[in-house]
Amino acid sequence: MYSYSQGLEKAVDDGLIHNAATAGDWIGAVLNRSVARADLPVLARLYEAGERNDAAGVEYWSGLLLSCRESAELRAEDRQTGQALQRLLAALDLGGAAVPAARSMTWAALFGLAALRLGVAKREAMLGYAWSWLENQVLCAVKLVPLGQVAGQQLLLHLAEGIPAAVDRALRIDDDQIGGGVFGLALASSRHEMQYSRLFRS
Repeated sequence: MYSYSQGLEKAVDDGLIHNAATAGDWIGAVLNRSVARADLPVLARLYEAGERNDAAGVEYWSGLLLSCRESAELRAEDRQTGQALQRLLAALDLGGAAVPAARSMTWAALFGLAALRLGVAKREAMLGYAWSWLENQVLCAVKLVPLGQVAGQQLLLHLAEGIPAAVDRALRIDDDQIGGGVFGLALASSRHEMQYSRLFRS
């Protein structure tokens, strides 16, 4: 996860993010308008499919999540982090039958599988997923804006207060309501691959 900024690097380069407040606005918007509306409800369904050992269900929901990614970089990131986690699960002998095919491998699919194999309850897995995403984004902001460590921790704690509510909203979303996006994120991500100098892969 820590090689990816998910468009945040380009937003900083363009001057859209330049201090803790603007970083918080950006990250909070992505959390509430994208992660909470796509990643988290899909993660819940991936977890449930894993409970049923439903490989076709895992394949379907993982593929749907990939279709929500608005740039080639974001789709590549999802596949690459998913494949890395699959290798870790195999090394730890935490695999299972409900593993998606390589073409639709996503971080969320393997995260849900790992949580299931480790006995982590669905809601707690969703909380952990949102926290790991948020922590990564704040760490990117600390490096890129840049922010001091204290400012970064303050931002992380402030934004983390919204995670339980985001998870609860995600648990109430119906199948046909899944999907969300942030236009600025899509634009920044699509332009990131042309950025002159980059620290991150997305």
